[in-house]
Amino acid sequence: MKFKPISTRGIKTYSIKDRKSKVSLKDLAAVPKKGGTVRDLLEGLPRILAARDLRAVISAVADAHRGGKTVAVGMGAHVIKVGLSPLVIDLMERGVINAVAMNGACIVHDFELAYAGCTSEDVDSELGEGGFGMAEETGRLLNKAIKAGARKNMGIGRSVGEMIARSRFPNKELSILAAGARLGVPVTVHVALGTDIIHIHPQMDGSATGKGSHLDFRLLASVVSSLEGGVFLNIGSAVVIPEVFLKALTLARNLGHTVRNFTTVNMDFIQHYRPTTNVVRRPTMQGGRGYVLTGHHEIMVPLLYAGIMEELDL
Repeated sequence: MKFKPISTRGIKTYSIKDRKSKVSLKDLAAVPKKGGTVRDLLEGLPRILAARDLRAVISAVADAHRGGKTVAVGMGAHVIKVGLSPLVIDLMERGVINAVAMNGACIVHDFELAYAGCTSEDVDSELGEGGFGMAEETGRLLNKAIKAGARKNMGIGRSVGEMIARSRFPNKELSILAAGARLGVPVTVHVALGTDIIHIHPQMDGSATGKGSHLDFRLLASVVSSLEGGVFLNIGSAVVIPEVFLKALTLARNLGHTVRNFTTVNMDFIQHYRPTTNVVRRPTMQGGRGYVLTGHHEIMVPLLYAGIMEELDL
């Protein structure tokens, strides 16, 4: 078979002015002005792709808050490790965040900041000699709180939150768990057994941990049942929170709660299958809208926080 270059003579064209285009002058970025405000910065972002979605998420959170709807945040421990607890607590205190769902690692870093003012050990240097995760106070006090709470039919979030809130820890004002206990904001903890350092300590009680985490799952399902018109943000949990959220959502719907038109958001610096599927896509197939915001938490969360503050004029 022999081929010759195809001739372009006779092709049909049209005017660019008649063509549908995705970008126009109104979508372009504005040059920031020296001394400008956060509002100026956000308004100056291009109205394209993630910058457009960031504005939409800010508006969704603000609208939900003004309308008395639920705004819930799910998180992985990295949110705490990169120093974002003060922003989460402030939004809880202002009534913008109405519930928080954590994976099991979150309580370790939340406790350690409150108790010792430091966290996030150097795993590489400790693992070789078997020292990783062996902080005595972390294992003893967290497991003690979980067991005491289970005896009172309390979930892990409330058990640990009340322990920190009642304590004399020097930095307890930086604890999301303690803020939840103080404010009456549900903070739930969802544990995968064997994934957290406190599970290797002798004080660990699998029965109490399982009971407390299951109570927290049921509490989260109650939160999820109220999400109609609200917002659920997953920040930095690649597996546990997306899986737990999907099951809580199906439980709420199975029991007859209407959770169709709401906003979901996944924020992470790498997008993974489960949060994209179980938070962004599947829950909003029958209504609502899902968003993906990719970037480092230590940059993206403060930007989102500042946008919410501006939008609500707080």
